[in-house]
Amino acid sequence: MTPGRRSTTPGIGDGIGEELPSTADLVVIGAGVVGAAAAWFAALAGLRVVVVDRGAVAGGTSGAGEGNVLVSDKEPGPELELAQYSRRVWGEDLGAYGGLWEFESKGGLVVASTPTALDALRTLAERQRACGVDVREVSGAELHALEPRLTREAAGGALYPQDAQVQPMLAAAHLLRLARRRGAVVRTRTEVVGFLRPGGGRPGGGPAGSPVTGVRTSHGTVSAPAVLNAAGTWAGAVAGLAGVELPVLPRRGFVLVTEPLPPATVRHKVYAADYVDAVASSDAELQASPVVEGTGGGTVLIGSTRERVGFDRRPSPAALRALARGAIGLFPVLASVRAMRVYAGFRPYCPDHLPVIGPDPRAPGLWHACGHEGAGIGLAAGTGKLIAQALTGATGEATELDLTPFAPERFAAEGGRA
Repeated sequence: MTPGRRSTTPGIGDGIGEELPSTADLVVIGAGVVGAAAAWFAALAGLRVVVVDRGAVAGGTSGAGEGNVLVSDKEPGPELELAQYSRRVWGEDLGAYGGLWEFESKGGLVVASTPTALDALRTLAERQRACGVDVREVSGAELHALEPRLTREAAGGALYPQDAQVQPMLAAAHLLRLARRRGAVVRTRTEVVGFLRPGGGRPGGGPAGSPVTGVRTSHGTVSAPAVLNAAGTWAGAVAGLAGVELPVLPRRGFVLVTEPLPPATVRHKVYAADYVDAVASSDAELQASPVVEGTGGGTVLIGSTRERVGFDRRPSPAALRALARGAIGLFPVLASVRAMRVYAGFRPYCPDHLPVIGPDPRAPGLWHACGHEGAGIGLAAGTGKLIAQALTGATGEATELDLTPFAPERFAAEGGRA
């Protein structure tokens, strides 16, 4: 559970662990937010959906995220277009359910500490504005009207009203509950150990390049013409079972959680202007940039760090010091506040910083929705709807947003075929 938010998910567990059907139209591997969104939109479109996960609902990256739904941290390009599309899906297609997962349009406030950083932020904001992003320049004096406890040393900033927040565990759980109402079957503690493929014989199924026609799991097999790999940081291993390579790697991050503070101590999602550079970095070493936000329960969540250390969850003193130092730099009042706990998660990182979305021609029948790195919660709704559109052709065209930049085969040109 993300600290500082409600932990109850009434009725979510009903039916989890039910018997696997022998056939389906779509098998979704992964019960995080991305897989849950895909399951909901596919079930809504009339597909018979089965969701399997080797762990619990939101037991991976989704359960360790802050729930960001951001456009502010995206450079113009395919990811920003996906973020804008997904923000609309969260607010419109899923708007009636927002209360279930604590959807909050709190807005994002990006803070520049120096005139040079402010100039760079203005340039980025102008480019984003040209792409339709709602962004407003904020002077140093105006910053304190928006965030009274913010440092007085900030040079200025930018306000992004479209930035929002959800509680990711609730989002995954309730989306799956809604999908189950449409007939979907959700089976947790069920690991995919291979794929059904014509001419089996290999542990994963038939020969590489042959169609995927279902999954083999620790609790039986399910035949399906489409299998969606939404396994988060384990998506590369899942793809490997089908004989294809996806360069999805874990990128560790820590979050500090403070003791409860008075309401509105931090009013927006507030982060330093260099956060955008940290997100875009491909450096394996520790990247840290302060991100601070309040919660409904009064706690304050403090991020963000990035480093590629495999699946090592051990606390890093250097990372925790960087988190605390950065947060105090933005909000000096936090210097006297106690941290209650720290937790770690792993972002599914791709080298080109773009997610992998769509069918994989290297293994026909296998689809991917993974590699969203730290933006997975925000991009989940749009990704799920696009996958359903691509599977059903419901819009008359392939999808409302071109999936070409996210195509799995883009890695084949770099030796991505296993």
